[in-house]
Amino acid sequence: MDDHSGPRWRIGQVSTRTGLTTRTLRYYEELGLLNPSERLASGHRVYASEDLRRLYRVSLLRQLGLPLSDIGRELDDSSRDLSDTIDRHVGQLDQRMAALGRHRERMITVRDSLAAGSPTDEELLELLHDMAEIDHGLAQRLTLLVYDDIEAVHDHLVAVFGFGPGTITRDEAGRVVHAELHVGDGVIWMHPPTAEYNLVSPTSLGASTHCMAVMVDDVDRHHERAVAAGAAVVYPPKNMPYGFREYAARDLERGLWSFMTPIDPEGDLI
Repeated sequence: MDDHSGPRWRIGQVSTRTGLTTRTLRYYEELGLLNPSERLASGHRVYASEDLRRLYRVSLLRQLGLPLSDIGRELDDSSRDLSDTIDRHVGQLDQRMAALGRHRERMITVRDSLAAGSPTDEELLELLHDMAEIDHGLAQRLTLLVYDDIEAVHDHLVAVFGFGPGTITRDEAGRVVHAELHVGDGVIWMHPPTAEYNLVSPTSLGASTHCMAVMVDDVDRHHERAVAAGAAVVYPPKNMPYGFREYAARDLERGLWSFMTPIDPEGDLI
C-alpha cells in the first residue's frame, strides 16, 4: 500500500488479540480471503484496519455456517457489506438464544422428573411428546415494558445497570416509538403508552406495574456499581429464604428491578 497512515498490526499481534492461529491467518491468505496490506522487508505480514474489518466478516460468515469456498464470493459481492453480515449474524444469535431457552426449560423438566424417582421409558416418551407439543412453533420470548420517555429510561438502564444498548426507533416526527435492551440471554422491548391497548407507564399509575429479575455473577459487586451510577435502591443485597442473594432498585419511571445470585445452604454465593 502507498498509504501507511493508521494503525498497523503484525500477524503475531492479530493472532494474540483474536485467538486465531497464525496458521489460520496464512491459510486465509492462501485462499485469497485475507491478504495483508503490507509486507515488511523481513517478510512479516502487516494488517491495516480494513484488513481487520475483512477478517471480522470472514469470522462472522464462518459462524453463519458458510464454507470457506463460498466466503470469498460473499466478500466479493458488492450488494453485501459488513452491516449486512452483522444483521444476519444477529438473526442467527436470536435463534440460538431462543433455542437455548427452550432447551433449558426441557432440562429443568427432566431434572424435576428424576428428583421424583427414575422415570420409566413410557414416562420419558410421554415427556418428550409433551415438550414437542409445548413448543408448537414458538421461536422466542420477548419481554415488553411500557415507558413514557423510552429514550431516557433506555439510557438510564444501560448506564446504571449495565444492560446492553439496542436499537432506538423514531417515527417520522422524530418521536421514539420503540427501543431494545439486551440483558444476559434475553431481549427487552420498550413500548410507548397507548390507549388502544390500555398500556401505561408505571409512573402514570404511581405504582410498579412490573418487576423484572436479572441473574448476575456477583450481586454485591453489581450493587456497588449501580449505586455509584446513581441507582435508586429499594433494599441492599440480602440473603433470601428461597436460595438467592438479591437487591432491588427502581428505574426512572418506578419500574422495579431485582438483581440476584444463587447461594448455597450456608449462605455462600454459588
